[in-house]
Amino acid sequence: MPNSLIDVDLILALDIGTITTRAILFDVVEGRYRFLGAGSVPTTAGAPVGDVSEGVRLAIDQLQNITGRNLIGSDGQVAIPALPDGTGVDGCVATVSVGPPLKVVAIGLLEDVSAQSARALATTTYAEVIETFSLNDKRETANRLDTLLKLRPDLIVVAGGVEGGASESVIDLLEAVGLACYVLPKEQRPEVLFAGNSSLVNAVKDYLSGLVSLHIAPNVRPSLDIEQLTPSQPALSQVFRLVRSRQMRGIAEIDHWTDNHLTPTATAFGRTIRFISKEYARTHKGVLGIDVGASATTVAAGFAGDLVLSIYPQLGLGENLPNMLRQCKLEDIQRWLAFEIPDKELQDYIFNKSTHPGSLPAGFEELAIEQALACQAVYLASRQAMKNYPADLPRPGPDFLPAFEPIIATGSVFTRAPLRGQALLTLLNALQPTGITTLALDRNNLAAVLGAAAAVAPMLTIQSLDSTNFINLCTVISLVGQAPFGAPVLRARLVYEDGHEANLVVKYGALDGLHLPPGQVATLHLNPLHRFDVGLGGPGRGGSLKVMGGVLGVVIDARGRPLRLSGDPGRRRELHKKWLHTLGA
Repeated sequence: MPNSLIDVDLILALDIGTITTRAILFDVVEGRYRFLGAGSVPTTAGAPVGDVSEGVRLAIDQLQNITGRNLIGSDGQVAIPALPDGTGVDGCVATVSVGPPLKVVAIGLLEDVSAQSARALATTTYAEVIETFSLNDKRETANRLDTLLKLRPDLIVVAGGVEGGASESVIDLLEAVGLACYVLPKEQRPEVLFAGNSSLVNAVKDYLSGLVSLHIAPNVRPSLDIEQLTPSQPALSQVFRLVRSRQMRGIAEIDHWTDNHLTPTATAFGRTIRFISKEYARTHKGVLGIDVGASATTVAAGFAGDLVLSIYPQLGLGENLPNMLRQCKLEDIQRWLAFEIPDKELQDYIFNKSTHPGSLPAGFEELAIEQALACQAVYLASRQAMKNYPADLPRPGPDFLPAFEPIIATGSVFTRAPLRGQALLTLLNALQPTGITTLALDRNNLAAVLGAAAAVAPMLTIQSLDSTNFINLCTVISLVGQAPFGAPVLRARLVYEDGHEANLVVKYGALDGLHLPPGQVATLHLNPLHRFDVGLGGPGRGGSLKVMGGVLGVVIDARGRPLRLSGDPGRRRELHKKWLHTLGA
């Protein structure tokens, strides 16, 4: 029954991805929200259908068959709110990731200040910055106009001017934008998002009046030393929604069902991570979320409610997959494989996958390639995202991942891995965490829709962050230090609740583990050797801590940080096989 905490009972969540469209149903059972079921069908954005709403309807049909609930009214639309006869739902939310990245031109006064902030804001949605204008580039207005007419961007992000700062220079930079919009047909004009000096808002409105669809957001660079992206992200999401509605049939209809709150999938995923980070603020660590999909790889890092969201369309495992080779070499992907696969075969798989992104691995070798590609995508994305993290975060060194608790992964490459150990090793190799953390899987890929649902049912998000939806893979202890290969670097003792003990001596270069079933709590005693850092206060410091069991128990990663793989391909592949065996894969 609805009460002061639960205002809507039955909630339909729609997730329109590049490959799959899902319809997910939540309801209140015994006073708590529960995941009832999901319908899943191929997305219908492309030929021959060319309308995403058709896939949504098919997914809803499947969901109705699974749950026995009737969600569609007599007019063929989702009934919102629910009708007296029980047809329909009380609320609807939707996330979308399908479609090409938005083409963005970033404009700012200074290349490495406001223009950089404009680019950074664009990377918090599915976008590709194709050009940057600033005072530094010295181009004349005519040259900038020609560039805009040639590139035909979907969006122009304008930053510049700290609060109370420069004004005329910002307006001068907008001259080419106004001229381009005057020349272009109305249906081809870009959206313009102004996120600069707030005192210039009226002047910008007057200058661009009648020429563009103008959106106003808080200043992303209120002072030279402060960058604030989060307050501007809702306005960016609104622009994304409008552009997608023009680009793709069916998006506007789905958006109407959500009362104009359709959300980019990555933005909604970031919302969930930010919420979890508030809950874990007492640990003085951040919360890290990783989402690897066909359209992009998303890295969301929450720090006590502050979010750093980074989206990399060039690192998606679908149509844009060949773009990964612009950032790395084939041997960088080969290093994550436990089997010998010729470069030509690997390259062929990459291009075939980009042509048929919905295809599934047909055998063990193709599965290994898929996981190696995911590993490299996360490796590249996490290191690029790390540049935007607060400088004062505790970490063993400047090039190491900061301490996170927990790390949450989503995406079918992880959640549908035949063995959990494969997903875990992919994450450990890619992220190379330090210290003590928990790794969890979003087993039903619900993290994004939970973030979208927070707008209409906050309690749904809170109550769904439990073990029924998120699998605790393991507690992992990642050692930092150097020693001869094979030298003992840690003595570990696990004391179970019934008094039994398990002892382990871990050698440098090894991946080892202790059995601790899910839901059980034990005390772990750590005694590092050779001044190794286990995350208990610095090099050589040991101690005891309570740990929660997971599917793979407690895992100790003593392979070193950064992970240095053998230069001998045969030796390297043998080590990968050994690590997979250790993790039950």
